[in-house]
Amino acid sequence: MRRSLVPGSLALLALVGCYGSGDDPAEEVAQAARPPTVVRCGTASPADATLAAAQLRIEAAAPPVVVVEVPVMFHVIRRGTNASAGNVPLAQLNAQLSVLNAAVQGSRLSFVLAGVDRTTNREWFTMGHGSSAEAQAKMALHRGGPGTLNFYTCNPSQGVLGWATFPWSYSSNPTDDGVVVNFASLPGGTAAPYNLGDTATHEVGHWMGLLHTFQGGCDPGSAADFVSDTPAEATGATGCPTGRDSCASSTGMDPIHNFMDYTDDACMYEFTAGQSDRLGGAWQAFRAPL
Repeated sequence: MRRSLVPGSLALLALVGCYGSGDDPAEEVAQAARPPTVVRCGTASPADATLAAAQLRIEAAAPPVVVVEVPVMFHVIRRGTNASAGNVPLAQLNAQLSVLNAAVQGSRLSFVLAGVDRTTNREWFTMGHGSSAEAQAKMALHRGGPGTLNFYTCNPSQGVLGWATFPWSYSSNPTDDGVVVNFASLPGGTAAPYNLGDTATHEVGHWMGLLHTFQGGCDPGSAADFVSDTPAEATGATGCPTGRDSCASSTGMDPIHNFMDYTDDACMYEFTAGQSDRLGGAWQAFRAPL
């Protein structure tokens, strides 16, 4: 059975998770009055040539035969020392690890806590994808090699819940590697209906080599997400639209329960067997220690 929702609201998301950036309560109330705009994922789709080259390496790689422990370095970027200012407590970080491990069961991968650091920096706290603030934060905080998950929590600008780098990008820009997640989307956060920890599941899926379920849309000639057991989908789904079938020519309804779609956290609960295999293959191809 799917875990139950933690109380919260999109109004709180507007106040704490996406827009709030000052210490003045009056400022935060004014910010909360804005219509909430949520961008489910800021990860851009790679170029076709990049995907084709990466796929050749993944197909040539044998998945792990034993469980691989992936060390996770949490970088908590905060505006202040209160929880509402992004100072995520250790219990919440551990809960996020539990969510990730439940999601990847069957893939022979396991996420383990390697460390937590906390940085108070107002500019980094609201960094945008591809911004100079992101580059500065990662240059200062990034730890480990291709097999270490650098996990940044902050309050990204423009309502973005999270983004990630792909494993095949590591060699060209090692310091950029990792995932960035809105702190209010962690389990128990205020970003309902995105507060059960599956923004991180989605972004870590990208970090491990998975694409969106709607990659390639309904085009039968597209390689789509390179996974045979995820039905084609025209666009990302929102909410939890049971019975949605956006590609009538495809076999099967839209994969709205898949972690790599755009649905609410309570609607997501699966990686397919094909995705689990791809996780292992991509790990061996790009992230396994030499």
